[in-house]
Amino acid sequence: MENGITAPGVFNKIGLPKNLAWGYLGVLIFMMGDGVEQGWLSPYLIDRGMTIQQSATLFTMYGVTIAVSSWFSGVLAEALGVKKTMWLGVLFYIIGTVGFVGSGLSSLNYPVMLVTYALRGFGYPLFAYSFLVWVTYRTPKEKLGAAVGWFWFVFTGGLNVFGAYYSSWAIHALNYINTLWSSIFWVLVGAVFALLLNRDKFQKINLHGSKLKELANGLTIAKKEPKVLLGGIVRVINTTAQFAFPVFMPLYMEKYGFSTIQWLQIWGTIFTANIVFNLIFGFVGDKLGWRNTISWFGGVGCGLTTLLFFYSPQLFNGSFAMVLLCGVLWGALLAGYVPLSALVPSLVQKDKGAAMAILNLGAGLAVFAGPAIVRIFIGPVGDAGVVWILAGLYFLSAVLTRFITLPKEGAALASS
Repeated sequence: MENGITAPGVFNKIGLPKNLAWGYLGVLIFMMGDGVEQGWLSPYLIDRGMTIQQSATLFTMYGVTIAVSSWFSGVLAEALGVKKTMWLGVLFYIIGTVGFVGSGLSSLNYPVMLVTYALRGFGYPLFAYSFLVWVTYRTPKEKLGAAVGWFWFVFTGGLNVFGAYYSSWAIHALNYINTLWSSIFWVLVGAVFALLLNRDKFQKINLHGSKLKELANGLTIAKKEPKVLLGGIVRVINTTAQFAFPVFMPLYMEKYGFSTIQWLQIWGTIFTANIVFNLIFGFVGDKLGWRNTISWFGGVGCGLTTLLFFYSPQLFNGSFAMVLLCGVLWGALLAGYVPLSALVPSLVQKDKGAAMAILNLGAGLAVFAGPAIVRIFIGPVGDAGVVWILAGLYFLSAVLTRFITLPKEGAALASS
């Protein structure tokens, strides 16, 4: 005890599981390493001669492997144990990065870039989403909303905030290529915190039957529990725009006088707001109901602010402050989906890892769906058409969420 306050008491008040605190810090640092190129890789490649469609295809292939890895992560965490699965993610990330930067990007060898960047995509879902399974098993249900809020705080804070701000400095201090190489260092530091300093124990689940069958259960649960499938669809929509925007928005913003550095500052500030509201909406979801929070703040709120953010350079004559404010509003409401990570595993009494596999698959598919929408529609309907599609998906998610209801036990948490 220090100054009359126990450490467990402080952690309990802020809703952060003390037993997993080092793990949360490790996820933050790992995701910062993973996110160093997200805000600038597309315009960098286009400046070096690639088309926007080629860039979108690269990110789409990356999204495919992220989706597959996200599906595997939940059940692998149960079958192999969380720590082994997370180490596997570290290994994939390093191998993919070495191949992508060392062989593909250095010579702009597009086929090699496609393969190695896709291989790199297996990395962070195995690391981060396996840790989320750990959180769902080791946190009491009444505190789960806040606990997953903290997860998305560190996940997004690393990927989109620290990653963006670090890269805005590093691309000048180190150059673009060395910035990518430095990501390996941060990923390893994150692994040390999450897997070596974190002493919490996760008991490997005693599976009945083969591991292949358990992996299949990560999809068959969607048939047995259709509401889990709905949750997965809503999760896809949640971050589709987040992964679509970096493909074309930097180029769109250039038309209104915004540089790549300014875009990175906007993107980093958007997700600074987002990580704060990840925590806020974790608590709001526990108080006002998970479904209400997801539907109104997430679905309706993001639909409106997606349009506002896109049209803000036109509405406010290229004002940096106003564009930034509109982006921050979108980023804050994006956190309205946080209670989904509490709602979906609570739909089942058993097979929570399989339910999380569907949710994680949805998160991974968003990385695929965002660039794919850009790749398919940017030619026929342009920037504005793509944004209206993204906004429409958000409104659709608000409707779908109303059908995701819990069994009577614990239903008060998700009540409308």
